[in-house]
Amino acid sequence: MNRKLLRWLGLAVRLGLAAVWLYAGGSKVGDLAASGRAVHAYQVLPYDASVVVGAVLPFVELALGVLLLLGLATRLAAGFSAALLLVFIAGIVSAWSRGLAIDCGCFGSGGELPAGQSPSYLPEILRDVGFLALAGFLLIWPRTAVSLDGALTGEPVEDNDE
Repeated sequence: MNRKLLRWLGLAVRLGLAAVWLYAGGSKVGDLAASGRAVHAYQVLPYDASVVVGAVLPFVELALGVLLLLGLATRLAAGFSAALLLVFIAGIVSAWSRGLAIDCGCFGSGGELPAGQSPSYLPEILRDVGFLALAGFLLIWPRTAVSLDGALTGEPVEDNDE
């Protein structure tokens, strides 16, 4: 694949992952208490730690989204994205293996599901694996079209090679 095409594909990947983080963080930032309850539903951390993680997580997601949107520190943002997604996948697998009936809280309040409602763990895991693939792409090819990384390093907006 030529470099020009790779940079434009990278832009699409970067903007797609940015949209995921901005939506995820934006859906939680208005109710940090609910975000804390969603984290606590995984039954991995003590309640007080869950509240702190739940309060911080939306801002981390928003920060990653902004960095990726701007194309600033792309490889670093992709690395943090990959790490966070691995934690999310491990949490969902853990909840599933322990028989918990929870909503992941990935794009909203989350928490325990009402009686009789079944969790959808496999689609959530597969979705996060897809997002992890996007982060992996950016870890390998962080230089994308139309990015602050490129502007700060003096890279041209477009490559002339075919």
